[in-house]
Amino acid sequence: MKQTQAIHAALKKLMRSRGKTYADAAGVLDLSEASIKRLFSQQALSVSRLEALCDWLHVDVQDLVRMSREQEPLTTQLGEDQEAVLLADTGLLLVAYLLLNHWTQEEILDTYGFTRPELTRRMFRLQELGLVEVLPFDRVRLKTARNFSWRRDGPVQRFFADQVLKEFLSSAFEEPGESMEFVSGMLSRKSILELQGRIAELAREFDDRVESDLGLPAEDRLGSSLYVAFRPWEFSDFSALRKADRIKKF
Repeated sequence: MKQTQAIHAALKKLMRSRGKTYADAAGVLDLSEASIKRLFSQQALSVSRLEALCDWLHVDVQDLVRMSREQEPLTTQLGEDQEAVLLADTGLLLVAYLLLNHWTQEEILDTYGFTRPELTRRMFRLQELGLVEVLPFDRVRLKTARNFSWRRDGPVQRFFADQVLKEFLSSAFEEPGESMEFVSGMLSRKSILELQGRIAELAREFDDRVESDLGLPAEDRLGSSLYVAFRPWEFSDFSALRKADRIKKF
């Protein structure tokens, strides 16, 4: 749904919720009811008329825009073919990552070796995939839902598991800002469940901090990755020495 169409739809919904009719709106704008119906059907209300109707309904235009965005269907997941499109072009995957992290076009052009036409072409490709909406004046609006995720065992997850994660774990984790702990021991089922809950809590905190830092300029943020894994596990060479009836499962 285009932004203008969504704003008109939100305004109609707000009028209905307040018990207002086209005839009421016609009186506010000093137009005929037929003219009001035509303006709504053609999504042709001017900014000044939108402002007048918002004043009449006791809402700001900014609030109306926010309500219009809430009505739009957002992308929660891409299809396998769409994910494959991203992986076929490393530059496209990078631009998607940067835009999802609220980089501006100018920040991307200043940091990476794209020409403006190359960047614009990739942004419109991402629009076709449903990830962003390209707006006038070099603006981009995300079309992804808060719970957007890559497909489980889909092309992107397999790419990260096969290539990105291997590169990530190849570090000695001794540089500034790096940290890694690997500990092993024997735990009760109760302790295992509690630690799994703590891991989920840590992942949520990471996500919350990403969200809270989105308003900062790109130059003040560092690409960061957190990898935490936990499972009841025994080294396979040890397990091979167990008696068949002594194999433990959670």
